[in-house]
Amino acid sequence: MSEIDPQQLAERCAKAMFEQDQASQKLGMKIESVAPGRAELSMTVTEDMIQGHGSCHGGYLFTLADSAFAFSCNTYDKRTVASGCSIDYVYGASLGDRLIATAEEQSRGGRTGVYDITLTNQDGATVALFRGKSYQVRGSVIDSEEQS
Repeated sequence: MSEIDPQQLAERCAKAMFEQDQASQKLGMKIESVAPGRAELSMTVTEDMIQGHGSCHGGYLFTLADSAFAFSCNTYDKRTVASGCSIDYVYGASLGDRLIATAEEQSRGGRTGVYDITLTNQDGATVALFRGKSYQVRGSVIDSEEQS
């Protein structure tokens, strides 16, 4: 078996995860890019996501950030889950806004990692800041047979 390029591995992991990720798919999320320890996802705010004050419900913002977090920390073909996360809402998102969640690895060692995710709108305004802490569990993201 030949050694797989880290970028190709990250892309294969993202593809394998997205195929199983009904939540992200149903919310219309798209993987814009992925690299080792990094992921960028987008989502457009739909009418179903608007809360009582006329802006996007914070739960949807959290979900987009959480999905970007998941894709970024699973780029090494080591099954990884969240052990904790927090979000700070900075600016409201409106109907029709195209949101981009950019996740970047800050540290990774042993079985844990820390990832920062910035949510911006189509104008580049920061909508929310999210920090996720990851924990590696048993298993891989893609079948080892696919790598050969």
